Amino acid sequence: MADIGTRLYTWLNGEKVGEDQFGNIYYRGKKAAKGPREKRWVVYKGEPEASKVPSSWHAWLHYTVNTLPTGAEQMAKPWQKEHLPNLSGTDLAYRPPGHVLQGGRRDKATGDYEAWRPE
Repeated sequence: MADIGTRLYTWLNGEKVGEDQFGNIYYRGKKAAKGPREKRWVVYKGEPEASKVPSSWHAWLHYTVNTLPTGAEQMAKPWQKEHLPNLSGTDLAYRPPGHVLQGGRRDKATGDYEAWRPE
């Protein structure tokens, strides 16, 4: 959710150009750019999480392409997984066996490990 400053700036200076499947809204500046590039930005729905930006919109935001993504480009391929936000630092973060927060006990070595010794 954008703070009041971002909302005000977007209302005064932004032109909505699209929305993605996560509800993020994409804008470009109303005024002509002072340099060679127009200003582009995204207002996230919910928590600001950069990994929620689909690849087609990421390319547009970073000036890789100048055409706005179409509905066909935003459709997931059959082999693509559903988006998961970055869970690092949360209770849902991955913790491998032996992690301190998972009990701190690792499986015993199985004998397939040979320690490196410098010669």
